[in-house]
Amino acid sequence: MAGILDTIKLAGVLVLAIPAALAGLEFALVRGDPTTGVILLGLAAGLVVVERWITMPSDIPELVASRVVGSIVTDPESTDDESETETTDTANGR
Repeated sequence: MAGILDTIKLAGVLVLAIPAALAGLEFALVRGDPTTGVILLGLAAGLVVVERWITMPSDIPELVASRVVGSIVTDPESTDDESETETTDTANGR
């Protein structure tokens, strides 16, 4: 579920970042105003970076819940591997 929410958040940020980046490219390459173009490109990149790396207060309950669930729930594959090893050792007389 968190993957879907992260994708939706990223799409929302990209809705704002892509037009800013395109305007920055237009200013830098077509209109000959590199200062404004670089500022807009930096703004677009900053929006994406902030969305991906900064933890917002609304994200804290989700992080806490995932840590709690991760510590309580064991990996079913690791228990299957351990039980297969015990069964093999028992069959071999160990």
